[in-house]
Amino acid sequence: MNRRGTLTTLAASMALGLGLCSQVHAADTIKVGVLHSLSGTMAISETVLKDTVLMAIDDINAKGGVLGKKLEPVVVDPASNWPLFAEKAKQLITQDKVAVVFGCWTSVSRKSVLPVFEQNNGLLFYPVQYEGEELSKNVFYTGAAPNQQAIPAVEYLMSKEGGSAKRFVLLGTDYVYPRTTNKILRAFLKSKGVKDSDIMETYTPFGHSDYQTIVADVKKFSTGGKTAVISTINGDSNVPFYKELGNAGLKAKDVPVVAFSVGEEELRGVDTKPLVGHLAAWNYFMSVKNPTNTAFIKQWSDYAKAKNIAGHKDKPLTNDPMEATWVGIHMWKQAVEKAKSTDTDKVIAAMAGQTFTAPDGFTVKMDEKNHHLHKPVMVGEIKADGQFSVVWKTKGPIKAQPWSPFIEGNDKKKDEPNGKSS
Repeated sequence: MNRRGTLTTLAASMALGLGLCSQVHAADTIKVGVLHSLSGTMAISETVLKDTVLMAIDDINAKGGVLGKKLEPVVVDPASNWPLFAEKAKQLITQDKVAVVFGCWTSVSRKSVLPVFEQNNGLLFYPVQYEGEELSKNVFYTGAAPNQQAIPAVEYLMSKEGGSAKRFVLLGTDYVYPRTTNKILRAFLKSKGVKDSDIMETYTPFGHSDYQTIVADVKKFSTGGKTAVISTINGDSNVPFYKELGNAGLKAKDVPVVAFSVGEEELRGVDTKPLVGHLAAWNYFMSVKNPTNTAFIKQWSDYAKAKNIAGHKDKPLTNDPMEATWVGIHMWKQAVEKAKSTDTDKVIAAMAGQTFTAPDGFTVKMDEKNHHLHKPVMVGEIKADGQFSVVWKTKGPIKAQPWSPFIEGNDKKKDEPNGKSS
């Protein structure tokens, strides 16, 4: 063979060898997608969920990984841009070949990526409370359905213990989650005898910052009787809203606000002293006392300091979507090990009935059919230090109702996914 032929053969052999090395290296890890906004209006809430996934991956890898392989995170930033969520989801599934994706916060982002996961048979774990009215074979919902947050919170406000509210302000960001949740709540309130004239409903766009007029309107509306505000405001708009509440002197004893998207993280940038007594409804609070939560908080505190995470290295906070993220990724690990495979359909089957001891203090379970967690419900009061004091909670986990009984026609919908969302 001539010298040129020998070099050509050698080059081809080296290329083949490099290719094989690359394939072997890729086969040594399981790729995990992280799809959270790290910029834009939702970054205030979502950035910490990216860090929670990375902490969980480090935790799992330190204990031997999954199926003998290390997890490899693939992090993307859809930048609070809903069409970009779909593009990034497709990239993760088709180009990066991830086995699973943990991500989304807003329902509009989840709705944006849903067709991508269904068409490509991908797997999404969604960690935030939402409006329900959806079931997809390709999604596991580890946050609350309305009967695990919105309905119990309003029942609490109407009770003597919660202040016997008779009039309600439904105040939200203008997108699918607040509008659908408020449609459900209107129907629920009507079933309890509340008149339309005793319900005020107002929406603001993402990133809205001027709440002076709206808070003044709430104050005026409240003169008509015992009033409570149900807030589905999302993202960084919560900061000016709560500041305006304080400026207007709208105290919890007069007009309590119960928030569905405000936790410890969102209160970080707010002077909480004027907000003491206002409420939030979640399935977990950092202040919950139990050994699992103590360990979770310590692990997060140590991780935040080690990784120099902005804000958290000095003041580490945990919240409900972080807990839901933590539970979700560990349940996925358990399902993969049960299935002995990362194949989407096999993992979906193995997820049914998975249990996990959660920082909320309960053993939570993935429903055998409806892809939702059985979760406890809690109502917490804001304290001066930005933490929450739990004032009411269920005795144990509650099974999710994805299809609200207060929406007409839902009694005919099946409580199991069929491969397409509704």
